[in-house]
Amino acid sequence: MTLAITYDLGSFVAENWSMLLQGLYRTLIVSAIAIAGAFAIGVVLGAARAHRIPVVSQLAAAYVELIRNTPILVQIFFLYFALPQIGIRLDVFTVAWLSVMIWGGAFNTENFRAGFEAVPYRFREAGLALGFGRLATFANVTLPVGGRIALPSSINTYIAVLKNTALLYVISFEELTTTAFQISALTLEVLEAFTVIGIVYLALVWTLSLLIRRLEARLSPQTEARSRRLRFGRPPVEALGRPVS
Repeated sequence: MTLAITYDLGSFVAENWSMLLQGLYRTLIVSAIAIAGAFAIGVVLGAARAHRIPVVSQLAAAYVELIRNTPILVQIFFLYFALPQIGIRLDVFTVAWLSVMIWGGAFNTENFRAGFEAVPYRFREAGLALGFGRLATFANVTLPVGGRIALPSSINTYIAVLKNTALLYVISFEELTTTAFQISALTLEVLEAFTVIGIVYLALVWTLSLLIRRLEARLSPQTEARSRRLRFGRPPVEALGRPVS
C-alpha cells in the first residue's frame, strides 16, 4: 500500500490568495484596534494603580486579577455566548477586537504600573517645583520616563495580542486562521494552509518586534543625548578621549 503525499505551497497561495489577503486584513484591523486600546487602558489604569487613586485603583486591581487569571478562550466565549443570555448582543467583529483588547489591557496595566512606580520620586518633585500641577507633572515627567521603562514588557504584550487573534476562530470570525481552516476544509490542503499561517504570523510578529525595538532604541536616553550633542554641533564625549565628569 502506498500513500501519495502532494505538497504545492505555491499553487495553494496562487489559488487562494484573495481569501487569504482578506483574512490577513481582518487580522491586522483587529490587532491594530486591540493594541491601541490596550495601550490606552494600560496608561490610564496603570497610572491609577501607581498613584493609588481611591476606588479606581481597587477596581483596576480586580480587573487585572480577573483577566490575568482566566483563559482568554473563556473570555471570548463569555462575550460571545454568555452576554446574549442577559440581553447584551455584540456582533462578531466587536467581540473579536474587544476580547483581545481587554486581555491586552490587563497585562499592560501592570506593565505601565511598574514603569510609573520606577520613576524616581525626585523627578516628580522637580516637576512640582517648576509649577506643574499633578496632571501636568504626570504628562511631562512620569509618562515619558515610565513609558520608556515599560516599553520592553509592553512589546511582549502587543505581540501576544497579535498572536491571540488566531483564537478568534472559535467564534468563526474570519481572520487569517479561520480563513485558512475554511480553505483547507474545501481543498484538503491542510499542510499548505498551516504553513501559510505559520509564515504569515512569523513575518507579522517579527516586523512588529523590529518596529517597536527601533522605537525603544530611538527613545533611549543614550540615543537622545547623542542626538542632542550632534544637533548643537558638539562631538560625542567619547570622541574627546575623556570620560564624562
